Amino acid sequence: MIKDELTTLIAKAIKKAQRKRDLPKYASPPVMVERPKQATHGDYSTNVALQSARYARMAPMKIARAIVKRLPSTEFIGQVGIVHPGFINFTLDAGWLAQQVETIRTAGERWGDVDLGLGKRVQVEYGSANPTGPLHVGFGRNVVIGDTLANVLAAAGYEVQREYYVNNAGTQIQLFGQSLYARYAQALGQDAALPEDGYRGQYIVEWAEEIARAEGDKYLQMDHEDAVQALADLGVREKVLGSVRSDCERLGIHYDNWFLERSLYSEGVFDHVMSLLRQEDHLVLREGAVWFNAKDLGGDKDEVLIRSTGQPGYFASDIAYHYDKFIRRGFEWVIDVWGADHQGHVPRMKAMMQALGLAPEQLTLIIYQLVTLKEGGEDVRLSKRAGTIVRLSEVLDDVGPDAVRFFLLTSAIDSQMEFDLTLAREQSQENPVYYVQYAHARIASILRHAAEQDWSAERYADGDVGLLIHPSELTLIRKMRELPEVVEMAAMKLAPHHLPHYAQDLAATFHAFYRDCRVVSSEPSDAELTKARLKLVESSKIALARVLGLIGVSAPERM
Repeated sequence: MIKDELTTLIAKAIKKAQRKRDLPKYASPPVMVERPKQATHGDYSTNVALQSARYARMAPMKIARAIVKRLPSTEFIGQVGIVHPGFINFTLDAGWLAQQVETIRTAGERWGDVDLGLGKRVQVEYGSANPTGPLHVGFGRNVVIGDTLANVLAAAGYEVQREYYVNNAGTQIQLFGQSLYARYAQALGQDAALPEDGYRGQYIVEWAEEIARAEGDKYLQMDHEDAVQALADLGVREKVLGSVRSDCERLGIHYDNWFLERSLYSEGVFDHVMSLLRQEDHLVLREGAVWFNAKDLGGDKDEVLIRSTGQPGYFASDIAYHYDKFIRRGFEWVIDVWGADHQGHVPRMKAMMQALGLAPEQLTLIIYQLVTLKEGGEDVRLSKRAGTIVRLSEVLDDVGPDAVRFFLLTSAIDSQMEFDLTLAREQSQENPVYYVQYAHARIASILRHAAEQDWSAERYADGDVGLLIHPSELTLIRKMRELPEVVEMAAMKLAPHHLPHYAQDLAATFHAFYRDCRVVSSEPSDAELTKARLKLVESSKIALARVLGLIGVSAPERM
């Protein structure tokens, strides 16, 4: 990574300047290398001279000149400039930059990979909605964020496992089973009432009618409680998870594991964890219930683990589940993607980690904000078909999986976002996903046209990329070279929204190159330049396809 190499070179230059007495002895602050906001200021910049002024008791400009004087020479630095009040700017060497086309072509579909994780085992758990109904569009943001994070972390050198936690135990599942039974009985002409707190969505009616057609009155002949439990299990397994799997499949999301909450109890994990917590004095009996003393471990309040009825609470399963993740399965880092309504659960989760003897920083909770659907400038709150909450499948039917993934990723995780259905349907450059995909299709078209003009890949294989000296060519290469840095930043900050913005920038940069530089020329005198530019186009295709792949969006050959 050039940024890291520059950081090392600058640190060495400071030490050498101190040895040569260009600078006084002082403990240098950390060297920060950033991309300048203005392209005219070069490719990279550091403010270390400004940060050092109070330690060196010298003017920043004088410090900057001393650092630049002692910088080691390197092939990738073309120019070094000092700008008032003391910034040091670096411009990459044009010849070295042109050779990066070959680096990208050699890397192929692995372009953008960085070795940040060093094989560290990380689990990303996302989706995990209560299995009592189909996914709504808000949960679409959950699965898109989680899946893209998993893609990014894998590209950054982590060993990633993707998991969906199925909450198939507890009160809500009982209510789901009772609701399904009532609608099933009604479908068979019985007079059955929904439970007061039951699920009233149209999907319950649809699923119950499907079961009635397939099974007849089978469940009416069973003991009522057994029938409710059987229908709850059937509904979760075939209806809810069938719907979730279908939506995820359409979005290109594939989980490594579907973890059943009920297994925590059937396999004795919950009992074992409760025993451990009791031994460490993390449990107290109060008001007939068993409480976890989270406040003693930094939580904002104590939490009920086992209710006075003897039933485990939600947090009890959370503790057992995370014990299973860290202790039984050995993940070194766990990332949970949760909705904004779980923000208040963060302190108790950190307290839980301490109670289990784990470092709180091993658990990262990603809290994403709400999604507002817009159409024609108006909020869309209800399904047009069912008159209830908008299902993810409806939006997929409407605008397609590529637009869903791209749009749901464009805002920072901690900010609320608007999903403009009208814009997502547009087949124009105003639609960002269309704009980016069109750039890839244009590249594919250029390469097809070249092949038709007898410019096969074999013919331009010996092209000299050193001929790429046009400003638009070098700007495009610079933009492609940013991808590893974008991947590193997205992985370090867990901020996948940088990917779609980079994709748009890369597409715009390619379109500008295509406007300014003719790729395939029929003039014999331009043959060598044609070869070089075809290599540049090919590397652009690699870079654009890779960032689209990380986002989970298709890279079409034709549009």
